[in-house]
Amino acid sequence: MTKQTYDNPHFYLTAPAECPYIAGLKERKVFTHLVGPKASALNDLLTQGGFRRSQNIAYRPACEKCSACISVRVCVDEFIWTKSLKRQWKAHKSLIGEELPPIPSARQYELFQSYLNERHDDGGMQNMSLHDYSMMVEDTHVETAVIEYRYIGSEDLSAVALTDRLTDGLSMVYSFYDPHIKPSSIGTYLILDHIQRAASLNLPYLYLGYWVKNSPKMTYKERFQPQEHLGPQGWHKVSQVVPKPQKEKTTSNKRAIPNSAMELLATQHKKL
Repeated sequence: MTKQTYDNPHFYLTAPAECPYIAGLKERKVFTHLVGPKASALNDLLTQGGFRRSQNIAYRPACEKCSACISVRVCVDEFIWTKSLKRQWKAHKSLIGEELPPIPSARQYELFQSYLNERHDDGGMQNMSLHDYSMMVEDTHVETAVIEYRYIGSEDLSAVALTDRLTDGLSMVYSFYDPHIKPSSIGTYLILDHIQRAASLNLPYLYLGYWVKNSPKMTYKERFQPQEHLGPQGWHKVSQVVPKPQKEKTTSNKRAIPNSAMELLATQHKKL
């Protein structure tokens, strides 16, 4: 068997399973392993090509009759702070995130279970054990961090984000929070905080995973504008809000998928 390398990753197809977003459809995924000293470089390349990471696996939809899942990334430098987003940011301004190594804890797991019970009690992660959660956090060969959020003056853990650092942005792998906190806009705050973090690192994008048009589970991603969607010709900018007049910019943030990523995906698609 040929050993997988950064230059020659092995790709596999999952068996058909029920689609979690569109009733009556089956989903399939193409995936590869992110292992070895060049795992971060491969994760960069594949994320720019529409893949997502879960533990040491990079995957993307490969459904035969559907292409509804669209990769989304927020344009950090041009981000539009609407009045609603500003209110939600101020509502949790005393929530401070501390970036830590990807090490799980029992307190994280308790919060994780509370979040799932309230928000996703019918999801596939509902039965994850402490061991399963630990693997989700620490089974990684890429540059990633756990960000723990607490309100100033409190030791209670209020939110957690598992976040990858890429060469062109941050990728929110998974996040969860105390579902009983009021106001309930803490999920929005976590995304806004990541936009701020990316800006402070001079990174142009925040990757938010997949968006499915008309899916109630995905509607919240439409609020963060402008953003780019990945299509057959690469990344292209979309906007679903009317921005306030701004000074003209002499440079554009629009970036296509690197040729190496497109060539890699095309080659592996033929192998499949």
